[in-house]
Amino acid sequence: MAQKVQGTEDLYGGYMRAWQHMQAVAHELFDTYGFDMIETPALEQIDTFVHGIGESTDVVRKEMFRVVSGALFERLLEEGTEKGLKPRQRLAMRPEGTAGVVRAVVENNLVPQGSTPAKLWYAESMFRGERPQKGRLRQFHQIGLEWLGAPDPAADAECIIILMELYRRLGFDMSKLRLYINSMGDSNCRPAYRKKVKQFIYDHKDEMCEDCLERAEINPLRSFDCKNEHCQQIMQSAPLVTDSLCEECAQHYAQVKAYLDAAGIEYVEDPTLVRGLDYYTRTVFEVEVLDAGVGAIGGGGRYDGLVELEGGKPTPGIGFAVGFERVALALATQGVDMEGAEPTCVYVACAAPEQRSAVFEATLTLRDAGLRVEADYQGRSLKSQFKQADKLNALVCVIIGADEVANNTYTLRDMNTHEQVSIAQADLVDEVIELMYSAEFEDDVEL
Repeated sequence: MAQKVQGTEDLYGGYMRAWQHMQAVAHELFDTYGFDMIETPALEQIDTFVHGIGESTDVVRKEMFRVVSGALFERLLEEGTEKGLKPRQRLAMRPEGTAGVVRAVVENNLVPQGSTPAKLWYAESMFRGERPQKGRLRQFHQIGLEWLGAPDPAADAECIIILMELYRRLGFDMSKLRLYINSMGDSNCRPAYRKKVKQFIYDHKDEMCEDCLERAEINPLRSFDCKNEHCQQIMQSAPLVTDSLCEECAQHYAQVKAYLDAAGIEYVEDPTLVRGLDYYTRTVFEVEVLDAGVGAIGGGGRYDGLVELEGGKPTPGIGFAVGFERVALALATQGVDMEGAEPTCVYVACAAPEQRSAVFEATLTLRDAGLRVEADYQGRSLKSQFKQADKLNALVCVIIGADEVANNTYTLRDMNTHEQVSIAQADLVDEVIELMYSAEFEDDVEL
């Protein structure tokens, strides 16, 4: 029997409604800030991610799914190397959203010189070859936004404000959320800081893992994200980036905090927060839920050099991403259900095969009015149709038999009380809507 790939999930029913609800909440919120939706290909050239994410990251080195066609796979087996492949033949499944959006901005010239910034958001699947565990899948879903062309620290603050407002609208107990912020500096001050961290790692090389020793050469700041607990303890004593910020970065960071303070956003400064991807500069932030046991549920930061790495002109950028699966798990620990109620419907029941055409016409009439309508397509008995209507969460059942057809009427059945009433065919839509929206049902109806 065919089975889904380990670390993936089928989204249907209530779980799909939860994902759709999260997208709807995000859409409404992001729209007020002027963000438009974008969808980038799930397949990108590997270089798109290597340029920005960095070769030293676990995402690129260990987790990114490489993709080849069947013909190309046979060629690789035969030649035993990929050195002859062209960039367009070296493909990967999207492991995160920012690099692909920036590639799209550059390729489509969405931020021409002197124009207004590009403000984009997405809701997409991401793919990483991680060991499946709670809140960590090989295909997962993220909602994120990217703001290209805005160097002002107010943009940093607004992104954080939007993120926290998204959590509030999704139903989180905000007292249980912790927002961590930091500044990673920029190309002016970070090189000197990297040297300090690199030397710190070498001073403790007998205690650090092999991965951290390798990171010391490529990107020593990645050692702050090492999953080895002993390395984490050692890095607690490493030099802090906030002690090495240049004047411009220090002023930018101070202004971001001032804006957050003015907006009443509570935060915790974490000088060890560096985020996991190489493209971040200056402001970085992350959100966790206390006692939820799912890790970070979202985060982001500024990436002022990424557009250049993707082949564009110098363009500042900032954004964040939120993981759907982790948000759902975290909300569940707080007793919040994003799935919502199952949708209700109108069921049109057919008393005998001879009335099938009349049933067909009635379903079209009700659907044209915007109602969710179900009917029998399996030749069930009337009693079985009533049972099916209950399973489909029908509030009203429209019964059509020989008498109804002869008298140009319909019989409406209240599926809660089982009371029935005869109505004229011309009044079908009005009578059904009135019954569904009556005071008895007004708290439960979802069309």
